[in-house]
Amino acid sequence: MREGTRRPKRRVEGYTISAVSERYDIHAQTLRMYEREGLLKPFRSVGNTRYYSDLDLERLEMILTLTRDLGVNLAGVEVILNLREQYARMQEEMTQFLDAVRTELGDRIRDRGAAEAAALVPRTAQLVVSRASGVARAGQTTPRGTGRTRPNKMKGGDPNP
Repeated sequence: MREGTRRPKRRVEGYTISAVSERYDIHAQTLRMYEREGLLKPFRSVGNTRYYSDLDLERLEMILTLTRDLGVNLAGVEVILNLREQYARMQEEMTQFLDAVRTELGDRIRDRGAAEAAALVPRTAQLVVSRASGVARAGQTTPRGTGRTRPNKMKGGDPNP
């Protein structure tokens, strides 16, 4: 291979184990132990070198806060991190669900408006009459010809119309 035809080395995005251990003042073996315990999952290069992403560093900061500042053991750290991930997933699912509901309601409102606009007879007030009593429900019109609205028969209403 001639010197002019050499391929440039691919740049790997991430931090090496030595850079991370120096930055956070922890031993490289501690990082390896966190990986063995499943708390950290750095990606590996073709040469099997560990590289830590920005998300890995955020997770490491959480691990260090829990262990150093709050005295949580590694089993507790694992539980807390798993609960945080589960909460984030549930929050994302809820957001997607609410977006779908909003879209569906918007579609239904739009469809209803289009149907009302295309109706031969516009909808103003609906008449709902009980067959047994012949009385219209409160706030709605009475049968044609009476020309008045019947009162609400609910508690607190005027009993004498």
